[in-house]
Amino acid sequence: MKRDHWQRKIAELDPETEFEEISRIVSYYEFPWDVQQSLSFALFRTYAVPSIGRLLFDTGEFTEDTQKRHDDTALVLESVLDEGMESQKGRAAVRRMNQMHGSYNISNDDMRYVLATFVVIPQRWIRDYGWRRGTENEQVAAVRYYQRMGRLMGIKDIPADFAEFEELLDTYEDAHFAYDAKSRAVADATLNLLVSFYPRILARGTNIFSRALMDDHLLKAFDYKKPSRPVVWLSRASLRMRARIVRFMPPRRKPLHAIDLKRIKSYPGGFIIERLGTFPESMPEMSDESTVA
Repeated sequence: MKRDHWQRKIAELDPETEFEEISRIVSYYEFPWDVQQSLSFALFRTYAVPSIGRLLFDTGEFTEDTQKRHDDTALVLESVLDEGMESQKGRAAVRRMNQMHGSYNISNDDMRYVLATFVVIPQRWIRDYGWRRGTENEQVAAVRYYQRMGRLMGIKDIPADFAEFEELLDTYEDAHFAYDAKSRAVADATLNLLVSFYPRILARGTNIFSRALMDDHLLKAFDYKKPSRPVVWLSRASLRMRARIVRFMPPRRKPLHAIDLKRIKSYPGGFIIERLGTFPESMPEMSDESTVA
């Protein structure tokens, strides 16, 4: 297999109709690490919107059982992607998301913003730190993928293209990013979880490295101290160096799934989609009727 094997495969696909297959190739073969990191940062950004951060804090799930919430989010999203949104597994995962979101008072504007982070942040991450630049087909596929997911989630007024998603994300953050003690607590818990994925001796460095990747707007919203300019430069340069190394590696032959990662710890024996996520007291837990991964 040549290094551009998957690029050529993507170029043969129609992003308007085969957006799920393109998304699988990007997520599992071309940029698995980058997509996983960028989606984590995408979700992290949403905490800086107080209406989102306060809700997550009030559930208690994101500060008291952060590992499980991290794992559940990754596994629900991957369950949608694995076999497609129209598959039994994909529909079960979308239904689980809708059950969770429907249990809380979440505005359509907040839902649209979160959707925009899933579209925009991975594209920007790959642009800045990917081993190659993303292609037009990949960007269009990402837009069509999340437009479809958004419709299945009942989100209204979904942006029509990438430029509109970018405008939505940037203007929403400008208008809504603000410090909130509950949002900060959720961010702290998530950052502490990230640090725990690495040896303890690297804990302080990992914390600093993570903050070095955050933009000033996000740091201000969480009242996080910005690392020094040399540290910021070195942190970002290390990701660009990684990209240069990956560029000379052979193409991936086997997909890399979230469940394969050591940082997913909650389900060593497999999971049932209907049991992922939160279950408010008013919502009964679903039966074990569907897919076991």
